[in-house]
Amino acid sequence: MEAGTALRLHFTLNTHILNHIPKPKTSSFTLSSSSSNSSTVYSFRSPKPKRDFLADWVSQNDDVVRPLPIYVGTASLFAVLFNRAISGIAPVADAGSSQSRADLLTLGLAVTNILAGLVWLSIKPKSITVVNPQGVECKKLSTALPDVALTELLWAWESLSDVTCCRSLVIVYESSCVLQFGFAAESSAGSGEAVSVDTDKLMQGSVYQGVMKSGTQSYLANLSLYPGKSELPFLPSNTQVLIFSAVNCI
Repeated sequence: MEAGTALRLHFTLNTHILNHIPKPKTSSFTLSSSSSNSSTVYSFRSPKPKRDFLADWVSQNDDVVRPLPIYVGTASLFAVLFNRAISGIAPVADAGSSQSRADLLTLGLAVTNILAGLVWLSIKPKSITVVNPQGVECKKLSTALPDVALTELLWAWESLSDVTCCRSLVIVYESSCVLQFGFAAESSAGSGEAVSVDTDKLMQGSVYQGVMKSGTQSYLANLSLYPGKSELPFLPSNTQVLIFSAVNCI
C-alpha cells in the first residue's frame, strides 16, 4: 500500500490491504490538535466503490445458481435423445455419420455440465461473520508532517476503511508513529483513551524485524493463535487478521 508520494515510509501496519482504487470522490476530515483549540480541515479524495451487479446477483441467489448446470445438462441430454428419436436416425451411434458425432459431442458436454453442477453443490463456502472490534476509536495523526503528507495519509485511511474490512491502520515512519486511526485497545485505566503505539517496543519485536529483513509483506491470518500478538498491545483484543508491510516510497 502506498500512502503517498511525499513520504518515504519504512514500515506500514494495517489489518487489510487495498487491492484496487476505483474512481475517487472528494471528502474532508477535521483534525483537532491537543496542544491548542484550533482545528484544521484537510480535503482529500477517497475512492468510490464500484459495484459488480452480476456478482451481487450471483451471491444473493447462491441456492439457484449452484444447481443451474445440472438443470442445463439434464435438459440438453433429454433434448439430444428426443431429437435422435424423432429424426429417424438409427438409435445405434455410427462413427461415419456426422449427426452421430455431433450427438456424442453434445452428450459429452451435457454430462460435463451435470458433473460441474454436482461439484458446485458439494462445495459449501464458509460464511464470513463480521467481528466488531473490542476497543475504542482512535484518531491520532502527527501534525509535524507537511499538509500534503497529512492529506495523503488521510486519503489512504479513507480508502481502506471504505472499500475493505480494514478497521485499524498504523503507519510508522522514521521510528515514530505518524498515524493511528480506527479502533485501538482501551487503556487499562478504563478512561476510554486508546493505547498509544510504543514504536521502540514494536521495532524490537520479532514480527517487525522479520518483515524488515525480508522486505516483503507478512500476513497473519489468525492473530489470536499467533505468539507475536503480545508485541501489538495497541490493537483491539479480538483483532482477526493482520498485514505487516514494509513500503518504500519516493
